[in-house]
Order: sequence, then structure tokens, then C-alpha cells
Amino acid sequence: MQCIYRLELSGCNEITEGGLWTCLNPKIVSLSISDCINVADDTIGAISQLLPSLYELTLQAYHVTDAALAFFSSKQCNTLCVLKLHSCWEITNHGIVNVVHSLPNLTVLSLSGCSKVTDDGIELIAENLRKLRSLDLSWCPRITDAALEYIACDLGQLEELILDRCQHVTDIGVGYLSTMTSLTKLFLRWCTQVRDFGIQHLYTMKSLRVLSLAGCNQLTSSGFMGLRQMRQLEELELTNCPTATHDVCKYLKDNMPKCMVIE
Repeated sequence: MQCIYRLELSGCNEITEGGLWTCLNPKIVSLSISDCINVADDTIGAISQLLPSLYELTLQAYHVTDAALAFFSSKQCNTLCVLKLHSCWEITNHGIVNVVHSLPNLTVLSLSGCSKVTDDGIELIAENLRKLRSLDLSWCPRITDAALEYIACDLGQLEELILDRCQHVTDIGVGYLSTMTSLTKLFLRWCTQVRDFGIQHLYTMKSLRVLSLAGCNQLTSSGFMGLRQMRQLEELELTNCPTATHDVCKYLKDNMPKCMVIE
């Protein structure tokens, strides 16, 4: 195991914490653990102690709590840049406090499915993780427009934002995002409160290259056709949108020849 630099463990329900620790060598730079039922807070403690060169950590663990995130220390401060916490249901804003204080150099952060994180947690992220390039808040049901205001005000280098299934995001929040000149990818899948007025804010976002409005069922054909103004788009996803008919998609394809329209 001493020559391994990248390790991925998925569905290894028989592996114990002790067994996992024996897999960890100091040369590992990328570690992904998902659906391993015995993974808990002590596992994160071992990772923080045994992997000083860790650059990327992806974790899907239902039993990990805020206490685990307190294990990160100065060893990871300058090396860990990518942190993906998927469906870590017990993580709250208190855990976010530990992350922003211990890992100030993060460039990629995913909190997808971390359903207890609220706008206050996002405010902490926006104020302290100014180097972020990618932020995934999909399936975070407590996120509202207020969080998007924090993001737009403070994360000036953000290039990718994923808000899939954030049901409380409205046109107001989209308006905040429209001021972000660095944003190149925006995913609003199944943000069902977004309407035509919100989409109109996006027309001025000249840096945007990828936009997903899949499942945004409040949008009208008129709102979709207005997207023709975004000629710089390279990819536009309109699946599961009742009013994004074949004719509407053909109209967009004809007027946006450089854009791949996914219908």
C-alpha cells in the first residue's frame, strides 16, 4: 500500500476503522470514501493525522458529525484544497466553523445533501473561503436567497455554483448571482420557484458558459426564448421543463449555433 497515491473505497461495509487505518499511507493525495457504514468521526481523525499530503477528500458518511471536522489541523491547512462532503446529514453550521478555520485554502467545496446547513453556514463560507472556485450546495433544503447574497458579495473568484433542488431559491437570489462576473457554470436544476423574471437577470452574465434550468417548471416559453441573448453559452440544459417544447429548443438552437441545447 506504500505506493498508492489515490484510494477509493465504496460500499466496503465489512471494513473496520482499524482496517481503514492500515490502508492509509502518507503519500496519498486523493481519498474517496462512500457508503462504508463503519466510517465515523474517528476515521476523520485518522485521516487528518496520517495523510499530511492529502489534496482531495471526498466523503459520503451518514454518521460523521461536526466533531469530525474539528480534527483538521495545520497539517492540512496548506495541502487540502478539495473537500466534498456528500449526504453527511449530521453536519451543521458548527461543522462549517471548523472547516473555514482549519482549511482556509479550499478551492472546491461540496456540501451536497448536507441538509442541516443553513444560510448562516454559507455566510461563514463566503466570508472566510475567498479562494473558492467551485461550490456545490445541491440538495441543501435550508438554503435561501440570503445565502446567494453572501456568495455574490464575497466569493469573487467563484467559477461554478451548483444549487440543484434548493427549493427556496427565488428570482431575488438569481438576481444576486447575476452580479458575479467570474461565474462560468450555474446549475439551477429543480429550483421550482425560479420564474421568467429571475432568468432575465442572467441575460447580462457574459462570462457564463454552462447553464442548467432542468426541472424549472415555472418558466414559460417566452422566458426560455429570451435566453437567445446569451450567445456566449456553450451548454444549456432544459430537460423536464414542460414549456421547453421542441419548437422552443429548435428556436434556441437556430439562434445560438455555438450552444449545445439539451432537451
